[in-house]
Amino acid sequence: MGMFERDTDIYRDRDALREDYQPEQLVGRDEELDTYRAALQPVINGEQPNNVFLYGKTGVGKTAATRYLLDHLQQDAAQYDDIELTVTALNCDGLTSSYQVATRLVNEFRDDTEQISTTGYPRASVYEMLWTELDECGGTILIVLDEVDHVEDDSILYQLPRARANGNLSTAKIGIVGISNDFSFRDDLSPKVRSSLCEQEIHFPAYDATDLQKILEQRVEVAFHEGVLDPGVIPLCAAYGAKDAGDARQSIDLLMKAGDLARDDDTEHVTESHVDRGRRALERGRIKEGITGLTQHGHLVLYALLTLDLEGEAPVRSRDVRPRYTRFAETADRDPLVPRRMRDHLSELAMLGIISVTERNEGRRGGTYREYALDMDVDLLLDAMSDTVEDVGVHQSVQDFLIEDSANDLTDARVTDFGTND
Repeated sequence: MGMFERDTDIYRDRDALREDYQPEQLVGRDEELDTYRAALQPVINGEQPNNVFLYGKTGVGKTAATRYLLDHLQQDAAQYDDIELTVTALNCDGLTSSYQVATRLVNEFRDDTEQISTTGYPRASVYEMLWTELDECGGTILIVLDEVDHVEDDSILYQLPRARANGNLSTAKIGIVGISNDFSFRDDLSPKVRSSLCEQEIHFPAYDATDLQKILEQRVEVAFHEGVLDPGVIPLCAAYGAKDAGDARQSIDLLMKAGDLARDDDTEHVTESHVDRGRRALERGRIKEGITGLTQHGHLVLYALLTLDLEGEAPVRSRDVRPRYTRFAETADRDPLVPRRMRDHLSELAMLGIISVTERNEGRRGGTYREYALDMDVDLLLDAMSDTVEDVGVHQSVQDFLIEDSANDLTDARVTDFGTND
């Protein structure tokens, strides 16, 4: 017998739970698909394509719907002799400028031996190269810019949709599909860009628990052997996904983690216990990943908010977080940041999903302000912040919590005698 043997008791096809898996049908998105299909119809008619802008939170099906419809569009377009359709897609994560997007597009249309570097050319020269490549390709070209909100200037978002009208292209007909997780991205665009890029807008709302359950049932038929999942597994994964902003990806990842744990346990069934253990493991990994990227001051701000939350003070305004953050920074031998920079760290924590933020408006007298609270399990946060707690010391609120969780590594950390107002 070899050291590794195939284990086929749980999974029939585990890859059906991976992000790149494309199901034969998309469930829970009928209305959005109908609107999207209508927006792409001019391609089949041989007309100038519409520019389409999709927006919604992560994991609500924007990219999946795009792959699904464009695959079908390419297959259907191939039946017509007078349609030459080219689809190219870029993920703009890591591409912060129009210049970088333009150079990447030039290289998408060139052979490997003719690639250009991402620096060293005037932007006008890169655009000229891009127009040349697009016209030489000819026909209808759809350019998908996923996570387009990462691009900090909107030059490329103005130039591409208007390239033909501005006389930069003579044969190619260009259509842009912009995809964004940032609801405010559209509002930050200049009016001239908004009018062209957002010609057809499609909003993808969060999935509810019923939609997520249907999505999971579809994947389970392919991924798992019949009868392997206990009855409560799919509803529980769907409920957790609905709670986490209606994110289908999180529900599917949770289901796969539960299946992996069942396989590791060498059991014949995936149970609700595997789901609970899987959720805890995934959250711990997500928290650690998010916290690892923070500066030490980000850790101190989070520790201050965590202790206030344990004392029942949250949701709390930044001005009320500041005294405790200042005390923690001084204890850790760090100069406290100015209030604005401290608020930037709160905003970053909210963006990472570690804390929640609520806008409050008390009218002309009270004005508008934000309140912050934790949005993660405290024990997971403490586990990920062990170095910070050791640097600052164990606050009384944390000490009380650690007594209940005697398995935590921080139970032996030094206790700092903070004042009653700290």
